Amino acid sequence: MTEKKALNVLGSELQLCCSDPLTGFMRDGFCNTNHLDIGTHVVCAVVTEAFLTFTRSRGNDLSTPIPEYGFPGLKPGDGWCLCALRWKEAYEAGVAPPVKLHATHERVLDYIPLDALKAHSLG
Repeated sequence: MTEKKALNVLGSELQLCCSDPLTGFMRDGFCNTNHLDIGTHVVCAVVTEAFLTFTRSRGNDLSTPIPEYGFPGLKPGDGWCLCALRWKEAYEAGVAPPVKLHATHERVLDYIPLDALKAHSLG
């Protein structure tokens, strides 16, 4: 039996989001998800200073390194698989970071309209 390939929001095979720093719920560089991913880390975003400041204000500091977990801390321009609802919250606050549609998992469409993602697409 062949394993089903994960799809992106455009209906094609999910592409790599970022390997440096290594992102994804499964830390394989892809914004893939499974039943253990309660945060639904499926939005491949390129983080901005405005987004990093926003998410820190919401209690999720993505800028500070946590070496014991192998987390280097993010800086503007880094790719990262974001939680669908955090991206949506940032979108509603006007600070959503740009998105790589080919690397954003189709599961995000359960939470965010495709038009909103396309409006923030890097292409």
